[in-house]
Amino acid sequence: MILSDGEIIQRVNAGDTREFAVLLERYQNKAYTLAIRLLKNREDAEEATQDAFIRAFRALKKFQGSSSFGTWLYRIVYNVSLSKLSSRKDIFQPLETENEDDEPQRELAIEPSAVDTTYEKEETKNLVRKAIEKLPQHYQVILTLFYLEELRYDEICEVTGLPVGTVKTHLFRARTALQKIISHEFSREEISL
Repeated sequence: MILSDGEIIQRVNAGDTREFAVLLERYQNKAYTLAIRLLKNREDAEEATQDAFIRAFRALKKFQGSSSFGTWLYRIVYNVSLSKLSSRKDIFQPLETENEDDEPQRELAIEPSAVDTTYEKEETKNLVRKAIEKLPQHYQVILTLFYLEELRYDEICEVTGLPVGTVKTHLFRARTALQKIISHEFSREEISL
């Protein structure tokens, strides 16, 4: 039987701290994805993610459930990442770019007949990932939270501390910019063929 986040939190708060590992497993990839989008450095993102989980564990008794556990955790990851980013000495220098291997990998069940389709999907994902990396950081974060973490506007507001109007505007502008980058990349590929 799969327990809900709320049930796991109740068990942890009742003293079964080992159950927190289930939440860790459930959210570690998404938390890491958000941290890497902000920090652009694998080691820093891993450290920020670990720090966020430690903080979440210590503050779990204060979690009131007014938002989902995921939203609450993403807010912690966001704050830890911003703190780490602001403490960097190289904050005004170009940030390290993310390698393909830095993204958490998801296992795919590949059927032999679906190899071509899977390859095309992976190529599209890579193109989109690279295009997102070319966007300003605040657009990367909004797109990550909306599409990858599948958060609603109100949850994104909770994580980032931005008003809903700003979130919607950033998301609209990010989509527009992303579309231009992808169109440009496709037109470059067609020219090179």
